Amino acid sequence: MTLRVEQAEMDVADVLYIEATELDHESDLRDQGMDSVRIMELVEKWRRAGVARIDYIVLAEDQRLSRWLDVLESLQDEGAPAA
Repeated sequence: MTLRVEQAEMDVADVLYIEATELDHESDLRDQGMDSVRIMELVEKWRRAGVARIDYIVLAEDQRLSRWLDVLESLQDEGAPAA
């Protein structure tokens, strides 16, 4: 199972209690209300969605949504079969 960008954005918006359209991809998510408990919620949700190697520390290091989406994409690409 793969996690689409749109779903990841909706997941982040959901834990912040905002609409996905309100997310700023380049601002620090802490400025939008992100905290460690919410990051852990997302890690667990995304692991269940098939991104088994997602890690709290990687997300906590750089809390811009654009970075998180890059990380999610790269982790899913690593697990994809070679074409």
